[in-house]
Amino acid sequence: MIRRLYDWTMSLADTRYALWALAFIAFIESSVFPIPPDVLMIPMIIARPSRAFLIAAVATVSSVLGGLLGYYIGFGLLDTIGRPVLEFYGKAAYFDDFASRYNEYGAWAVLIAGVTPFPFKVITIASGATQLSLPVFVISALLARALRFFLVATLLWKFGTPIRTFIERYLGYLFVLFCVLLVGGFYLVKYL
Repeated sequence: MIRRLYDWTMSLADTRYALWALAFIAFIESSVFPIPPDVLMIPMIIARPSRAFLIAAVATVSSVLGGLLGYYIGFGLLDTIGRPVLEFYGKAAYFDDFASRYNEYGAWAVLIAGVTPFPFKVITIASGATQLSLPVFVISALLARALRFFLVATLLWKFGTPIRTFIERYLGYLFVLFCVLLVGGFYLVKYL
């Protein structure tokens, strides 16, 4: 099923409605859809590098708006919609313990999940379920998603097709490494 969704998402890049499709995919990916918008962004930017930053902006804004839907699912629809989504991603068993400590580091959680391969929808739902401050959520989501999508756009705009394999295989890992080093650095400064 995931492979069919991936293939369907990729096929949208070849349509004249690709930008609208990207907005839709970025929106629903932030709350329920399993395929990240990068899958659609990459072929769109390779096909039209002059639109790289417009494509990144559409993905960013749509993703944050979709994140607000995820926030609402967590806030108002946790039992009916949120729990099944969390169960699909294997996160339901850990959710209650996670939620109890979430607000202390909520902004960081949103930032880290927004740039790493961690499913962003889990964090958007968790933010609503734990009632993380809405302005904190929106600002953190906007910063994280802009960093991720504009970095992808910049790399593709600058280097084109040769950088595609690097982005698809390694960029997520580099974001994870960056976040680990950032959090580790803060930890060292605070406790040493």
